[in-house]
Amino acid sequence: MSQYKVIGTRPIRHDGLDKVTGRAQYGADFQAAGLLHGRILRSPHAHARIRKIDASAALGLPGVEAVATSADLPDPGNRVANLGEGAIVLRHLSNNCLAGDKALYHGHAVAAVAAVNGHVAEEALALIKVDYEPLPPLIDVQKAMEPGAPILHPDLVTETMTGPSEDKKPTNIAKHLQYKLGDPDKAFAEAALVIEKEFHTATVHQGYIEPHNATALWNPDGTVTIWCSTQGAFTVRAQVAELLQLPVSKVKVVPMEIGGGFGGKIRVYLEPVAAVLSKKTGRPVKVLMDRAAVFAATGPTPGSYIKVKLGADKSGRLTAAKAHLAYEAGAYPGSPIWAGCVCIFACYDIPNLQIDGYDVCVNKPATSAYRAPGATNAAMATETIIDEMCTKLKIDPLDFRIKNAAREGSRRADGPTYPRIGMIETCQTAKNHPHYKAPLTPGTNPAFPRGRGVAAGFWFNIGLKSTVAASVNSDGTVSLVEGSTDIGGTRTAVAMQLAEALGIRAEDVRPSVADTDSIGYTDVTGGSRVAYATGWAAYEAAQDIQRQMCERVAALWKVQPEEVRYQDGGVVSKNGAAKRLSFAEVAAEVQKHGGTIVGRASVDPPWPGGAFAVNIADVEVDPDTGKVNVLRFTAVQDCGKAIHPSYVEGQIQGGSVQGIGWALNEEYVYNAKGELTNASFLDYRMPTSLDLPMIDAVIVEVPDPKHPYGVRGVGEVPIVPPPAALANAIHQAVGIRMDVLPMSPGRVVKALAAKSK
Repeated sequence: MSQYKVIGTRPIRHDGLDKVTGRAQYGADFQAAGLLHGRILRSPHAHARIRKIDASAALGLPGVEAVATSADLPDPGNRVANLGEGAIVLRHLSNNCLAGDKALYHGHAVAAVAAVNGHVAEEALALIKVDYEPLPPLIDVQKAMEPGAPILHPDLVTETMTGPSEDKKPTNIAKHLQYKLGDPDKAFAEAALVIEKEFHTATVHQGYIEPHNATALWNPDGTVTIWCSTQGAFTVRAQVAELLQLPVSKVKVVPMEIGGGFGGKIRVYLEPVAAVLSKKTGRPVKVLMDRAAVFAATGPTPGSYIKVKLGADKSGRLTAAKAHLAYEAGAYPGSPIWAGCVCIFACYDIPNLQIDGYDVCVNKPATSAYRAPGATNAAMATETIIDEMCTKLKIDPLDFRIKNAAREGSRRADGPTYPRIGMIETCQTAKNHPHYKAPLTPGTNPAFPRGRGVAAGFWFNIGLKSTVAASVNSDGTVSLVEGSTDIGGTRTAVAMQLAEALGIRAEDVRPSVADTDSIGYTDVTGGSRVAYATGWAAYEAAQDIQRQMCERVAALWKVQPEEVRYQDGGVVSKNGAAKRLSFAEVAAEVQKHGGTIVGRASVDPPWPGGAFAVNIADVEVDPDTGKVNVLRFTAVQDCGKAIHPSYVEGQIQGGSVQGIGWALNEEYVYNAKGELTNASFLDYRMPTSLDLPMIDAVIVEVPDPKHPYGVRGVGEVPIVPPPAALANAIHQAVGIRMDVLPMSPGRVVKALAAKSK
């Protein structure tokens, strides 16, 4: 690993200059001749039947060119397709873009207008008359599961792991998963210590800076071109093609730069609507969301109810575990319940366990991924109970985790056996860190108690498909074309792997992200897969370049291809080192003899073994107000191999900040009518630099044995441990066990008051 020349260095990112100078083009920047502006009318009700939509007055307003409703979208029926975030019923996806017979959440899109400018479009929205029949809203996931609860979808039947439920009754429970190992009931009966607790976590949003946007042009030849900010251009292409009932070859998606996504920019919201409006008008149509619409109508991560029971013997060995997880799906089925079930006990080697997971529809926006979706909720439950076990058994919390850590050969609840993984090394690194060894000193105000907490987290990471093409230029540089949206510097991470394989500088690779007509199929930027899978494709493309260079040089030297080899950034003769051409020399020469060398690769690699993280957090609690101040925070994470350490550290720090926000402040607040009351950054409280200490990101490198460079993926697991680490620190500070997220000042004060009674 230490022999790498490019990997592990910190070159300037290739797109950095365009980003800092403002030249980079984002979705809202797109302009075209004859461009119309679209706006969306949204439901004021959380649950209502739509009797009639009258758009005649809006169409009569000067400057209005078209109005669209769900009637303008083809009915895709109840077909199920996997289009980026798991299987989804196409009718649900279509109705989420424009509501059908019912509005299912406050902010649900009902109609759309295209006009000569945004002001006219917004004026037209007020002229559209919608006849609603309000229905009882369901906001709480537990109440939605109760018998007699109002039903959101009369045709929804619970899907189990063996098929539809036997009773076939309409329900809000879309899915029930169950995983079981060993005999947990027997193990609990024999355990020396058993702790069982319930937890509630609130709905939270990804909080990306850039709102959703889409521009569409429906051409006279029946092709559709879309410009948008997305985490996956091919994912958008697939969704739009299905919803508009077009072949994928008729849909071209041009990915613009993206101002954050974190999982929230995979599903389409505006793209099919913009396309329909363009078809009606014959002109390009750009549709933008404002911030309130982003909060109210795009997918947050699910709120949840979780019950966890853990058992251990007197030595501190975990022997049994049970979990009941109920995750909000929002208006349509599709919460990350599977991921929650997979991750809840994944850090540990527990021989006996049972996990039951429920995907439950409620009157909130359909949930989307958010950085390790489902795992943060689950870790809050497991990791705080483990901390309580450590207190009762008087065992150091990191020693406890090392003792029980999942390792190579451990079996995960859903079946897979771990390959080489880094849970133990991550815990050991945290234990040896100066933060953990340093005493927790009192603050200047002795009335503000301090505490330290630790927690671990897991995310499985994914592989999926990626395609890369790399053209060798005559000046010795390489033009790299890929299909992965760049969110966190992945252009550079992929380019560095190509450069490493070719033995050239990272600066000599010119990476670009192409549209869906210009590169082969590439899956979504998500699941911590791009540096892993697209980087793997770049490595394979480099091998293709090496093979072609050897063939060309062999012809020049009039020897057989097997008599030359690629070595140290050039081609050498196997029969004597005297003959050698550098990469730049080969690049210049082959242009005269046979033309450009283009390396190509398309990969579908196996999923990696997963990533583990451990947090150490110091806090200070104001017992009068309940405010929690984070004093020191260390995030330790196994990334397999850090391609660009600065980007790895940035991902770890960014995920930690989001986890801290989720832990202490962030939540959707709904009133009794199901209306979202805090749909702005003023009222939805995200942490700023004034709320946080400098986060110490510590990189552990336990190479993934499958990947050419040992990469595991970085971006998601950092968000998993922070809430539990902070909850455990709060307990040490003031002696209360928090069982709800966020642990906002009011909730902390309430818990302190209950303790004092």
